[in-house]
Amino acid sequence: MQGFTFGALNHPLRVLAIGAHADDIEIGAGGTILRLIEEYPELEFKWTVLTGNSDRVAEARNSAQAFLGEVTASIELPGFTDGFLPYDGRAVKQFYETLKPFVPDLILTHFRGDLHQDHRLACELTWNTFRDHLILEYEIPKYDGDLATPNFYVPLSESQVQKKIDLLSKHFASQRVKHWYERETFLGLMRIRGLECHVAGHAEAFYCRKVILAGPGH
Repeated sequence: MQGFTFGALNHPLRVLAIGAHADDIEIGAGGTILRLIEEYPELEFKWTVLTGNSDRVAEARNSAQAFLGEVTASIELPGFTDGFLPYDGRAVKQFYETLKPFVPDLILTHFRGDLHQDHRLACELTWNTFRDHLILEYEIPKYDGDLATPNFYVPLSESQVQKKIDLLSKHFASQRVKHWYERETFLGLMRIRGLECHVAGHAEAFYCRKVILAGPGH
């Protein structure tokens, strides 16, 4: 299995994270974000959560701030209606257009094969809006059973794993009543992904549709 690195950049690494709901980014890529923060001190971040009522928007903001810490970041919370993104498609597409000036080096978004309609639209519009970027699609465990076979893995330290789960537990009180929203769910999936990429601990996994081999100096 070959490794991947961003190499030498002449600017801070710019990351755009897009989630349909308040806890999606954290569940799918929270550990990866914590690792990037540790490895790229000059990180610039745009954290975007598309839906949410007032309570969920507050959870999303507080969690994003906790994950990002001192990172230079913009948190975008447009407040579209949960479950209705495909029906608000025109307005959502217009919002995506406002994200273009950020010019990210890396985009984290939902998996194209996700069975939740909001998640699928978030992914579709990401590819529609950003056609020449490195896009990693993260996964969300759920009742639908739509997990697939990822091809991009990010091994995590135990401190990153525990911090991710602790922050998920702390900031999303509205989700604790759900039977699947528990430490074992998140730990179990990350352990399986760690097994798949041949590490003794945990990892997060992504789906990378397109990547090119850049020559020296690129």
